[in-house]
Amino acid sequence: MPAHHLEAPRILATLRRLHDRIGERFPGSGLGHVAADLLTVGDDTAELVAYLGRPNWPIRIAVGVVLALIGGVLAAAALSLRMPAGIDGFGAFVQAIESAINDLVFLGIAVFFLVSLENRIKRSRALWSLHRLRSVAHIVDMHQLTKDPERLASPELDTASSPTRSLTTPELGRYLDYCSELLSLISKLAALHVQQFNDSVTLGAVNEIEGLCGSMSNKIWQKITLIGRTGQQTPPGSPAPTPPDRAPPKRR
Repeated sequence: MPAHHLEAPRILATLRRLHDRIGERFPGSGLGHVAADLLTVGDDTAELVAYLGRPNWPIRIAVGVVLALIGGVLAAAALSLRMPAGIDGFGAFVQAIESAINDLVFLGIAVFFLVSLENRIKRSRALWSLHRLRSVAHIVDMHQLTKDPERLASPELDTASSPTRSLTTPELGRYLDYCSELLSLISKLAALHVQQFNDSVTLGAVNEIEGLCGSMSNKIWQKITLIGRTGQQTPPGSPAPTPPDRAPPKRR
């Protein structure tokens, strides 16, 4: 395969390795379950991409047979036409031509429907697959919402409804980095849909997902940047360390 083409097996291998890394670093975490779901979606995507890249011969043969029959009927009708004599006969001929033109318009619409049938079927399946990827991207974004690095710099007492924050600074940075990697792989899986399938509607949906994942990843990297500025190792949500008591002033 050319160097400028994405390869589904390599993307899936990277995704599988990321799934293992998340499971080893955060065993039993929700993000690990999301990675497992994305791995299933990735396998389905690889099968769909292979389908999009090859011709659907049953549909093409059926459409070809129907078009041949239509062409035969039109040829037979054209050969049976006779030019009428006289003024009255010429008027009837003009009306017949006008009616034939209307029939040709509807016939052209039917031919377009048949010719584009394969593309529309593939587009429908591709859009459904892209919808699944978009949903997974939003789920990844939900997992990083409560990972707030501001709590590292200025810890506060939690309320009864506060989410559990037990990750240390390195763990929080790694967790957010995993979220960013998942979004990047979602974007790559989306790009596979139009690599061998030239369809403007599908391409628009792919561009939308790539923009969505890029926007979410930018938010995550802003958090990672804040984590790098804190330089603390205390778990978020824990009380701030008590400063040491000042020594009493010496008496003169």
